[in-house]
Formats: sequence, structure tokens, C-alpha cells
Amino acid sequence: MLRHRAQPIVLAALALALLVTAACGATAATPTAVKPAATPATAPTPAPAAGSVLINGAGATFPYPLYSRWFYEYAFVNTSVKFNYQSIGSGGGITQIKAKTVDFAGSDALLKDADRQEVAPAVLQMLPTVAGAVVLSYNVKELAGKAPLILDAATVSAIYLGKIKKWNDPALAALNPDLTLPAKDIIVARRSDGSGTTSIFTDYLSKVSPEWKEKVGAGTSVNWPTGLGGKGNEGVAGLVTQNDGAIGYVELAYAKQNKLAYAKMKNAAGNVVEASAKTTQNAMADFGDSMPDTLAVSIVNPTGPESWPIAGYTYLIIYMDQQDCTKGKAVLDFLRWALSDAGAKYAIELEYVPLPANVRSAVLAKVDKVTCKGAPLK
Repeated sequence: MLRHRAQPIVLAALALALLVTAACGATAATPTAVKPAATPATAPTPAPAAGSVLINGAGATFPYPLYSRWFYEYAFVNTSVKFNYQSIGSGGGITQIKAKTVDFAGSDALLKDADRQEVAPAVLQMLPTVAGAVVLSYNVKELAGKAPLILDAATVSAIYLGKIKKWNDPALAALNPDLTLPAKDIIVARRSDGSGTTSIFTDYLSKVSPEWKEKVGAGTSVNWPTGLGGKGNEGVAGLVTQNDGAIGYVELAYAKQNKLAYAKMKNAAGNVVEASAKTTQNAMADFGDSMPDTLAVSIVNPTGPESWPIAGYTYLIIYMDQQDCTKGKAVLDFLRWALSDAGAKYAIELEYVPLPANVRSAVLAKVDKVTCKGAPLK
């Protein structure tokens, strides 16, 4: 049975301060932090076993609601392991794993060749854990309780290029003939930190907009043409919540947790789709059954008729040759549990998509090849 709600074991990042910056001289209201994933409530967290192992991780905010839940639940599976995960953004996680100040990193952004070369001859490995959808959440008073807004590649890129400035712009009105759009300024919200969610979002924009690709490009951090910056998915969700007329990109779980409206999208096939587990699964399937040896792949702008256009895997990053055998084994044991049916049910609860069988098999095969000081680690 599922236990009732309680606080997670080690969640130092629960109440992240939301650093907000403004582009082009704009001033942002202080956003409200989102709550982490719901965790069961009357069963107390089990006391750590004597000699327990502390595993430190840092990185992506995209999977943080799920990771916090996983770490809580895993404490009942193995009381000798505690996790401390700082949701500081994918860029920060990659920096810390390269510096070997954490035992693992979380990232939605793919490692670059330069990242791998920086740590050579050591080998960094990306291990997909789940996939999720990035959505355009919005807060427009006049649209509250109405049918969801519909956006497409052209309007999203134009909004983030600063070319569409009003909610009643003709391009938006043409996509939404059944909505009365107000003559209100659009307040663009985006990330201020190095972000895997930004990497997924800007990868999508670079694939659908030649102008975006040329002027801005893709990455964990870009030179934004416009917008207010918030730290983490929490910060962007807070900006949208507090500003009437705001729009911002966040992981689907954050939009749902904060009860934010989020837009449907017209995909590459020309169909209007809603972000869901099914449409994200469709996007994953569009890119085939095979995974590269790096296990890192982009799944934005899929071609399927019912695929969500802005989706991505999120990854744990570890060294293939561990130097602390106890910690290394603890991380691998946790990963095997997280990727099992026992872990997958929490992913489904929180609107993430478990790995398809072929990807999970590839990840577990890679996990079995991890060593400690050159010797097998199982």
C-alpha cells in the first residue's frame, strides 16, 4: 500500500530561493517557489541505519519532483543509504560532476564533446531515467477557465524572439478563433540559470525556426532576446503564477503542481496535441528503438501525428569507473530499483514517462559495466 504523506529524507533544495533577473531592464516580481513532489504522510521516514552512506547529487530541476519522491521511497527499501540532491540546474550539475564534488549529476542537457574531453581519460556516462514534456504555461486572467490556448512553432519562437508582444496578436488569434484574446502585454518568463529544460526548449526552437537558430541557438544558457529570468523550473513557474499576462516554459509536473494553465501545441504533423504521458511516449517512439552508446539523444520536434513536440529524456551522469566502491554500488543499486516497476509507478504518478523496455535494457546493460578502480562493481 502507498504510505501517506511525510517529508523527504534529505531535501535541502525544497525551498530554493528564486533568483530572478530581468532582460532589457525589466523588473520581475519575486516568484513563489513550487512545492516538491507529494510524498506519503503518516509513515515516518525510517531512521538511517548505523554507518549509513550519504550520496550527494546535484543538477536538473526538471526531474526534481520525481527524484525527491524516489529518494523518500528508497529509504524504506534500503535504510543504509541517504540521498542529498541539490536541484541547481543541469549546468551546475555538469560542472560539479566534472569537478568530482558530487557522486552523480542530474541533467536534461546532453554532454558536449568538450565536457567529456575535460575529464579524460575518465569516462562520464549519461543514464536516462525517465522522459518528460516541456510545456508553455501561461497566466492570462481573461483566459482563466477557458479552453486551453493553442500555440505552434512559429508563434512560440516569435514570442521568445520578442516579435509577438501582445496576447491578441493576429498570429495567436488565428490559432485560437474560439478565444477572445486580450490586448495585454505578453510577459515572457525564461530561465536565468544553466538549465537542461532550457536546452530542450532551445533545441526545439533551433529545429523549427531558422531565425532562432541563427540569432540565439541552443544550449543550457543562451543570450535571450527578451524576458524575465527565474532560477529553476520553480522560478519560472513562480514568475508565471505572479504575473498576469505571463508565459513560461516548465516541465509538465511543475505546471500541474502549480495548477497553471498550459498550452496545447500544433506539432510537426500539423495536429493539435496535448502534453501527456501518451504523447511523450509517441515522441520517444518516433526516434526509433536503437540508442547510441552514449545513451544520449534529442527527441524534440518528432514527426508522428500524435507526438508532443517539446519532450526530452532526463539523465543521471556518473563516472564509469568509480573511486568509492561503497558509494558507487549504492548509486547503481538505487538506479536498478528506480528503473524497475517499483520505481516506475512513482514516475507515472507524477506525470513522467518511464523508459521503454529497449531503452531500459540498454541503461541496465551499461550499469552492469560500471567498475570501481578497474574491477567489476555489481
